[in-house]
Amino acid sequence: MNGVRAPFERLTQQNTPSGAPQVSPDAEFPIGKATSFASQFAAVYLNFDAVRLQERAARLAPYLPDGAEPQFGWDGLGRMSAGAVQPYGTEIIDRQNAVVTLAFQSEDRRQLLSVPVFYDVEAERFVVSGRPAVLPAPSSANLPAVPAGERDSAAETELRTPLADFFKAYATGNNVSLQRYAAAGVTLEGFGGAFTFVNLKDLVVSAGSGTTREVTATVVWGVPARTTTSLDSTTNADPGEASGKLEQAYRLTVVKQGDKWFVKDIRGAKRSVG
Repeated sequence: MNGVRAPFERLTQQNTPSGAPQVSPDAEFPIGKATSFASQFAAVYLNFDAVRLQERAARLAPYLPDGAEPQFGWDGLGRMSAGAVQPYGTEIIDRQNAVVTLAFQSEDRRQLLSVPVFYDVEAERFVVSGRPAVLPAPSSANLPAVPAGERDSAAETELRTPLADFFKAYATGNNVSLQRYAAAGVTLEGFGGAFTFVNLKDLVVSAGSGTTREVTATVVWGVPARTTTSLDSTTNADPGEASGKLEQAYRLTVVKQGDKWFVKDIRGAKRSVG
């Protein structure tokens, strides 16, 4: 059998055009590229307005197969807007077909869109191969309460003032002043004036001891106004133009060097205790 098969395989390889792509039969479906293609399609498909029919049809055309309806199932009436399109999952049917599911936000609803796509292996191109489907997204998970641990009130009192001063410097982003609060060998970068410091609302230090402590801080930032207009100056002022406040939670590693505390690391806080 081997003696018969070897010449046959050589003959087959010789008759294969040199310019033809050699595709492995077990080649994987390109999920990343398919998701990118479907995401761009969804951003066009999920947004429509009756006064912009031709624009939508022109933007949909690069994703649709030949002969498809220009509006791809929409009757041309009404309007819809959606955004925040993100990958949610991909069901691979075979090496050329898959259904890409995307999450999106439309007004106050979070929903899913499934998009069937076909992949031309030789041309390395995609096309939407069927009608998409809007699906309800799963509701948010129930967050179970966790017991609050013991707090080190003495450490919280000791750290409140130096950490408030640190967050003031963190807001301005002045490297010289910010480095005064950084631990030895650590370089910190701040907001550079994107926010202003309002106050240190809460500080939690778990019970313990030592010169290195983990701290959770709730900070209130001021969001600078876009203009100098204030709500007090005119009753017609746009609230969106006024300065606002934003609470954020941070987890810091602080170290005591001598009689002072310094920040070694700052990152987002873990789940809230409730």
